[in-house]
Amino acid sequence: MAPAVRLAVLGAGLIGRRHIKHVLDEPMAELIAIVDPTPAGEAIASEVGTKWFSSFAELVAAGRPDGVIIATPNQIHVRNGFEAVEAGIPALIEKPIADDIAAGEKLVQIAEAKGVPLLTGHHRRHNPMMQRAKQIIESGELGRILVVNAMFWLFKPEEYFDTSWRRERGAGPVFLNLIHDIDNLRYLFGDIAAVQACESNAVRGNAVEETAVILIEFKNGILGTASVSDCVVAPWSWEMTTGENPAYPKTGEACYMIGGTRGSLSVPSLEMWSNPSKRSWTEPFECNRAEVENEDPLILQIRQLCRVIRGEEAPLVSGREGLETLKVIDAVKRSAAAGKRISLT
Repeated sequence: MAPAVRLAVLGAGLIGRRHIKHVLDEPMAELIAIVDPTPAGEAIASEVGTKWFSSFAELVAAGRPDGVIIATPNQIHVRNGFEAVEAGIPALIEKPIADDIAAGEKLVQIAEAKGVPLLTGHHRRHNPMMQRAKQIIESGELGRILVVNAMFWLFKPEEYFDTSWRRERGAGPVFLNLIHDIDNLRYLFGDIAAVQACESNAVRGNAVEETAVILIEFKNGILGTASVSDCVVAPWSWEMTTGENPAYPKTGEACYMIGGTRGSLSVPSLEMWSNPSKRSWTEPFECNRAEVENEDPLILQIRQLCRVIRGEEAPLVSGREGLETLKVIDAVKRSAAAGKRISLT
């Protein structure tokens, strides 16, 4: 049996603590340190019985880990990523991989040149349900895929906005939430050629959008729509439909609907609708549900990180993939601001 992969977690905030728990519980991995300059970070390290360092430099000076998970604030993802790459240490960087396209591009290019694996924390690609949906799409069961509709509709309570940065530019649901859905759509359907977006802040009046609607053109000709709002009471979002995070109530609804010439698919239910004989709007439907085993994608992501570090496989979501998803979100924001179609090619 291969020795456990020695991992350090940078950042002991909400997502950092989830990573810490999963690394501690994972037989493939060993938590050797927490890096966080705050007293809270030091206290968590003491609580779980691991070493604590206030900086990446201190960590490396004391002993190199096999890999790091970077769950620090978005603004320092790139800086921490550069530190890991320069030290030759593989890194899983929470999304977004950068808060600036140019800096993210430089980070990815240097990592690729040095051969240091970078992974982006778009953990939903690791969800077995998402992987089964991709298999169904690529199998041809649905015929030629023509259209997809993605929804992120929910209501964030007023106290959510008591934290000031959540009311400021760069913190709206397009950047914080839709980025996950865009990454899912890229995983299922490939790269995006162009977007056109509109957004509104008509209810709260904050500096950030609360609602946005996007037209999406994929390079393979598939057309899509995505709508996002954190100001409506509704059950149609990844959070409310998948049960992935127990903090949210699970509904029996769908958040993605995928249409093909021979059938359609709803996600996350994996219900496939088709005509049993002749294809026609007057013909009856049959509905088949694909079965899939439910597993926590954050755990699966850590296991894949370990396999990547061991050289057993390539990243499912590389640094390059994370950057390409970020470029789409940047294009959505530019499109909404300019009121025009933005090409990514």
